[in-house]
Amino acid sequence: MGTAADPAFDRDTLRQGVEGDPDILLSLYADDAELRIVDRTTQPSHPKVLHGREEIGRMLEDVYSRDMSHKLERCIVQGDEAAYSESCQYADGVRVLSESMIGLRDGKIAEQTLIQAWDE
Repeated sequence: MGTAADPAFDRDTLRQGVEGDPDILLSLYADDAELRIVDRTTQPSHPKVLHGREEIGRMLEDVYSRDMSHKLERCIVQGDEAAYSESCQYADGVRVLSESMIGLRDGKIAEQTLIQAWDE
């Protein structure tokens, strides 16, 4: 449980952000956060790595500008770590599933590894 010195990560805010407001989602990241993305094109030995809220924000702007829905499926928070599942669907029916493991610092996402797969 978080205190004033160690605020808790807010699952409801995560849900609001994931399901439609990239500005809210971006507010959950620490200024110096690192996001590592692994998928078919950016495989584990060469993941895409974004550094800082500015780079992460540009990626979120791109993703949320697409005609697709987002749903937070599950979220588990334990101490300074969390994990969540997100499902997405493009207007044409293509589905995307992602799993994230995150490290928290002062209630903010400090590091995240996101693994995603999509219909082809």
